[in-house]
Amino acid sequence: MAGPSTALSPVIAASTHWLVRAYPWTGAHDAAATLHELQARQAVTVAAWLRYPTPVDAELVAMAGPGGSAVLDWRTGSEPGEDHEQDEGWRTWVDEVVVSWAACLLADPLLAARAVDAVAAAVPPARDPADGRPRPRRRAGDLPTEFRRLTAPDEREAAAALLLRHPDLLEPVAELHRDDLLYLVPGVATG
Repeated sequence: MAGPSTALSPVIAASTHWLVRAYPWTGAHDAAATLHELQARQAVTVAAWLRYPTPVDAELVAMAGPGGSAVLDWRTGSEPGEDHEQDEGWRTWVDEVVVSWAACLLADPLLAARAVDAVAAAVPPARDPADGRPRPRRRAGDLPTEFRRLTAPDEREAAAALLLRHPDLLEPVAELHRDDLLYLVPGVATG
């Protein structure tokens, strides 16, 4: 699993930015925008790690580019106007499949938990730089705390991301590549 490969950073950043702009934050508290973006970033990160499971995959997408947001923009009716095109270069780093999978994860907490488990089970154990010993491998069912906002958002987090997690609003994007995600994530009913 690619895990924390820095080669995926532009894809994760641009895909998160696309989701945050397409489904704006809600909520009255000061941290709503931040909580909203953190949930989007966690969903995109899990989706990107599933889509590009090896360091070679991550490097290849960094070289070739992910394809851009044109189809996503069209599906959601958010195509940029000609007067803003020069400021929209980030859109070329958006990965349509990653955004679609992230939308699926945001709309379905059970699927999100299974996807995080799949990522956690596939990430090879890291070595502790202090002593060179490998860390214990994570087991399926042991949700990493860094994805808690995706898998089990609290009340404030849920309030900040009402639009971002609304299944009906996400459906035009989620349906694009849902079948591929369901094939990859074990234990999720596809019917």
